[in-house]
Amino acid sequence: MLDSLSSSLKDALKKIAGKTVVDRAAVEELVRSLQRALLQADVNVKLVMHLSQSIKRRALEEEPPKGMNLREHVLRIVYQELVALMGGAGKVDLSQQTILMAGLQGSGKTTTTAKLARYFQRKGLKVGVICADTFRPGAYKQLSTLCAKVNVPIFGDPTEKDALLIVREGIKRFAETEVVIIDTQGRHALEDDLIQEIIDINEIAKPEHRWLVIDAALGQQAAEQARRFNEAIEIDGVLITKMDGTAKGGGALSAVSETKSGIVFIGAGETIDDLERFDPDGFISRLLGMGDLKALAERAEEVMADEEMDVNAMLRGKFTLRDMYKQLETVNKMGPLKQVMSMLPLGGMQIPDDAYDVTSTKMERYKVVMDSMTSAELDDPQIISGSRVHRISRGAGVAPEDVRELLKYYRVMQRALKGMRGSKFSMQRMMKRFGKTQ
Repeated sequence: MLDSLSSSLKDALKKIAGKTVVDRAAVEELVRSLQRALLQADVNVKLVMHLSQSIKRRALEEEPPKGMNLREHVLRIVYQELVALMGGAGKVDLSQQTILMAGLQGSGKTTTTAKLARYFQRKGLKVGVICADTFRPGAYKQLSTLCAKVNVPIFGDPTEKDALLIVREGIKRFAETEVVIIDTQGRHALEDDLIQEIIDINEIAKPEHRWLVIDAALGQQAAEQARRFNEAIEIDGVLITKMDGTAKGGGALSAVSETKSGIVFIGAGETIDDLERFDPDGFISRLLGMGDLKALAERAEEVMADEEMDVNAMLRGKFTLRDMYKQLETVNKMGPLKQVMSMLPLGGMQIPDDAYDVTSTKMERYKVVMDSMTSAELDDPQIISGSRVHRISRGAGVAPEDVRELLKYYRVMQRALKGMRGSKFSMQRMMKRFGKTQ
């Protein structure tokens, strides 16, 4: 997500990390680079200027903590100020609650409602969804189809035009349900009747949380949307969708300052499991190439038993063909490989695109090929010679090129994982110290 912003921020920090002397000129150059990166990502101008002034003031006036040199001190300040720019994480309860979902049509609200239901379900809570979108044709069908995939009950009536009636009946239906999520109608613009309806629903449902869904592609237009909904129902959390498909996500991120609430989740994918709990520290760590092992561990814990995946082996970069398939199979459950890899501390290293090119079809073909290998070959792929390639291909009923493709992919992954271990980018090494000196 936000690949261009991430690349620009890392480039800016690399410049100062490589300087032997960090003086006023170096700090001002860093601040200008950060301003360009953030403005290109559509972060609000006032917020960028405030952040720039704060970084410059602190870098020139504050004394470095004991044991930290001036260069590391400046990098640490940039990290802390970027985290502050994101605001705190919005509160998410894992207890009985009602959540009211707000947002414009096209923001991804209905899909996000289903993803949210899935999130709480995976946390062991009993979830029910109310479809109060009586404006958009097909809204009930879309939501019921998504919820059916994960066996979450839904209440609604596609023939009923009174959203308030649906909400009243839905609240009664789910009286014994731990988490009730209400999907409201969106419009193409912030019309008065839309605002009034959500005010009325809020009074009827008396939800513990009122969350706003914002499309990342809106850019700075998201600020006005956030302000209007906040004035109407006091938004206490924001969900940002489609973060994987836009360079303007900074506008949506900075729009959260209008609600003073914080981001609760980020959506960056098409599947019902592609909803990520927002953590500002982890988010900035990922943007700077330092990974987010906390988020990776949480996602891994949700989708599999501990013995199914050895994260430490993955980080060590020492794995066999047998391990590779098991890990790829596990990662496939966790979401797109590129998204999962972004949670690992890669530093400044770039992973080749072909390392991500593993579709479920390819994985099935790889499994067939590996089924034709001996235990020795699976444990030590280095022994697979040309004659062995031909034997394996005949046994699997595939072309020798398919066997070589598997071996090539294995080598790409092996180099990538070894690279993670050997990365020398100084920001990565500072992460442990940040926690002790903030």
